[in-house]
Amino acid sequence: MHSGMMWKLVSCTLFLFISSQLRSWSVWATADELDSEVKIEVVFKPEQCSPKSKRGDLVNVHYDGFLAKDGSQFYCSRSDKAGHPQWFVLGVGQVIKGLDIGMMDMCPGEKRKITVPPELAFGEKGKHPVPPNATVIFEVELYSVSRGPRTMEAFGNMDLDKDRILTKAEVKEYLKLEFEKGGKPRDDPFYEKIIEDIFRKNDKDRDGLISANEYNIYKHDEL
Repeated sequence: MHSGMMWKLVSCTLFLFISSQLRSWSVWATADELDSEVKIEVVFKPEQCSPKSKRGDLVNVHYDGFLAKDGSQFYCSRSDKAGHPQWFVLGVGQVIKGLDIGMMDMCPGEKRKITVPPELAFGEKGKHPVPPNATVIFEVELYSVSRGPRTMEAFGNMDLDKDRILTKAEVKEYLKLEFEKGGKPRDDPFYEKIIEDIFRKNDKDRDGLISANEYNIYKHDEL
């Protein structure tokens, strides 16, 4: 048993190794998990479960990836990028499709085990170190949910002068207010990265502005 768990000691922290032993993982993948659906197992859910995540929200999360075939670990967010939880906009293709699906309706503090088939993960080609046609399993712990920049409601809030056009300054001001309101102010590079992604996917005519017609979250489900 000890040799079978050595990969956790190598690729993640001792905390993750100990906590993983407390989870009920009876098998990595059964035959019915290797189909086209995302399998969601709620490992822990707080009594107060609000707000729940939805498409377009900004989420802060730790997630760790394993191959369903043998349980070997291919990613550990606690050892990547200085071990900080990851920030991304849910439901718009910033992570694999299976995680976008599997993390919907989660609340802060909730933990899930999400099993993702190949077609909703890394597909026929795979992505090193994930081999082709691999079913993967993610351990996910959600820390926070905040109103993201991708909803039409958020468009109205960002459009400070109500001219139905967004500038980068308006988007940045909105993001800063959202994070400061939640007690989690960030530095400029963090905001610039999100702004760059928003304009890349919405500014169709590349004029440095986003019109109400260009801005539509439901067109950004490309994965």
